[in-house]
Amino acid sequence: MRIGLYFGSFNPVHHGHLIIASHILANSELEQLWFVVSPQNPLKPSAGLLNEYHRLHLVQSSIEGEKNMRAVDIEFKLQRPSYTIDTLTYLHEKYPEHEFAVIMGSDSFQNIKNWKNYERLIQNYPIYIYLRHGNTELTGYANARIITMKAPLLEISSTLVRNNIKQGKTIRYLVPELVRSEIENNGYYRSS
Repeated sequence: MRIGLYFGSFNPVHHGHLIIASHILANSELEQLWFVVSPQNPLKPSAGLLNEYHRLHLVQSSIEGEKNMRAVDIEFKLQRPSYTIDTLTYLHEKYPEHEFAVIMGSDSFQNIKNWKNYERLIQNYPIYIYLRHGNTELTGYANARIITMKAPLLEISSTLVRNNIKQGKTIRYLVPELVRSEIENNGYYRSS
């Protein structure tokens, strides 16, 4: 099975993430898409991160009923901080019958040279890149298997969602209703 891995903190998951995931799954040869919730991104500060199990639950809630999408906690069991290449190596060993691909935005791909063993990653795994505004130059990677996609993009970010919560503003329509309800009922992101 061809599985796309959409890595992220998902702090919290929002409609922008879900639209990208749905678009890539519908317009590629991928048969499943797994949201890989990262406990800690080595290139970002961990301050302000909601507990990983809460973030995982929010992603699970947001894709409830989707047959071809899963939220996975693979990186919770691996050494921290989590590195994409280590996760891929682990998945390849655990599920040799599957073919894995990485999904990322063109802005993340611009920083790929800062990733651990990025050469191995771009040579051994297909990379589905959704183009972001102002990040369309993807040259200089002759051995990479890059598939670019123009997914519909919303000007929504997890930072916007968190800031709205801190400022007492609504997050309705930015996140799925189940996610909004869970965040509000549990007081997530009110202070950091």
